[in-house]
Amino acid sequence: MSVIIESFDLTRKFGNLTAVEDLNVRVKKGEILGFLGPNGAGKTTSIRMLAGTIAPTKGYAVVAGIRPDKEVEKLHEIIGLLTETPGFYERLTAKENLLYFARFYRINSDLQVDKYLKKMDLWERRNHKVGTFSKGMKQRLALARALVHEPEVLFLDEPTAGLDPKSAREVRQLILKLREEGRTIFLSTHNLEEAELLCDRIAVFRTKLVVLDTPYNLRNSLFQRQVIVELEAVDDNIVNRVKGLDFVLNVGKDGRQLIIELKDFDDNRPALIKCIVESNGRIQSVFEKKHSLEEIYLTLIKEGGGMEHEGR
Repeated sequence: MSVIIESFDLTRKFGNLTAVEDLNVRVKKGEILGFLGPNGAGKTTSIRMLAGTIAPTKGYAVVAGIRPDKEVEKLHEIIGLLTETPGFYERLTAKENLLYFARFYRINSDLQVDKYLKKMDLWERRNHKVGTFSKGMKQRLALARALVHEPEVLFLDEPTAGLDPKSAREVRQLILKLREEGRTIFLSTHNLEEAELLCDRIAVFRTKLVVLDTPYNLRNSLFQRQVIVELEAVDDNIVNRVKGLDFVLNVGKDGRQLIIELKDFDDNRPALIKCIVESNGRIQSVFEKKHSLEEIYLTLIKEGGGMEHEGR
């Protein structure tokens, strides 16, 4: 899969404050990359540099073959940008707002505006003033504005921030549909649930890139894989037999569950199950323990830049 966004030592300073330092990131065409970090980490500044709205202090980026710091007008023809707090002309209708922005592009404005008002479920409110819209409706209108010229790449900065659960779910569903259409999405968020639901890969960021990889690879690199065996009842005989296996690294007990670390998760599981059954253990279920993205994120942020790497 080809790379459509790439940055090279991208850095931005504001006086003595370094907001972004030596950001090197590659985003594959058609993926959703989650840009995850705490508030104030430099996520918005990174997006602004990649979208060409501010210049880097050092380094550069390439987006769909275009340098944002050198060809910003050309760049804006092929990217869409959703800011954290999108602004509209409150006294104009939804359709009037979209038409105003659509006419900056070489497109059939009326056709495209009608298309995205319908796609964002705003058609029935197209002639209503935006000042009467809820925050969720304004966010959908902002997505329509970012998409009206059919961009290849979308930069979304905290797209569900401040939305009620229903509106947030609607926006997430729209983002997944956009990926199905083949769009590349750079998604900045500090919402861990959102990143888990939407993203193909996760970049953990705090002024510098800490790590970039798939959620699956991040789990495996940070935590020993564990198998959980739920039994009808757990007794000392079963626990001691399991502990005596030479491929078992650790055994924990939680109620009717045994939490077991193995030297080789896939190869050792059959022998483990056989041992428990032969020890008269009545197995109810067997499954792998899944560490949440929250556990991954908190571990990486605590460790800081010491784990910097990029997973392909």
